Amino acid sequence: MPLELVTIPALSDNYTYLLHDAKSGATACIDVPEADPILAELSKRGWSLTEIWLTHHHHDHIGGVDGLLAAHDAKVTGATADIHRLPPLNREVADGDVFMFGGEEVTVLDVSGHTNGHIAFSLPGSGYAFTADSLMALGCGRLFEGTAPQMWDSLQKLAALDPDTVICSGHEYTQANAKFAITIDPDNADLKDRIARINSARDRNEPTVPSTLAEELATNPFLRAADPEIQAQLDMIGEDPVDVFAEIRTRKDHF
Repeated sequence: MPLELVTIPALSDNYTYLLHDAKSGATACIDVPEADPILAELSKRGWSLTEIWLTHHHHDHIGGVDGLLAAHDAKVTGATADIHRLPPLNREVADGDVFMFGGEEVTVLDVSGHTNGHIAFSLPGSGYAFTADSLMALGCGRLFEGTAPQMWDSLQKLAALDPDTVICSGHEYTQANAKFAITIDPDNADLKDRIARINSARDRNEPTVPSTLAEELATNPFLRAADPEIQAQLDMIGEDPVDVFAEIRTRKDHF
């Protein structure tokens, strides 16, 4: 039985997630933009928070940690490489590390690029991956600290997961990402269909994340830099996918 997943909007456009194991009562929060909506959800469900997992150091992903810890005795997990700018950690992890939660293995992936030390958490048993600002719905994070080759390698790690994996990313950026994606991949019927569904969801004020990896592989231009149609659109046929990715990222930065 998969772990229960709850998606919580926070701040202006962030998402945070609760992961709950009904058998043990263990509950993890993945990234903490602010404490209040998380505390409200925990109270509503009668859950006690036992763990906090942090993907990277940006304030909109860690700003509510102290508030959660004031109310719950939770253990904090984050990247060893980011320890100097994260809240105090109880568990330090690095690429390839595995720990247990709710009877399942959690695998840590270094997905640096948006920041150095950014990690993702993959739970193949339940089919979830918490990717924050690395792989996002129809996008990827801006390269604030890392390089294009670094981010491309990170995205390839995530692209290799089971296509049914639920991608739990960190922001409601999907509609804006869609407006850019169609300029890079204008003939993609799957993308056009997804854009229609995204616009309909936003009209109803519904979230567009999580998404599935299969959706991202079919429609996210940042994962499709090796696709001949996208390369043709960019006049980069046969070029290194890393260079194609870098061009897509540069165009998005100026879109």
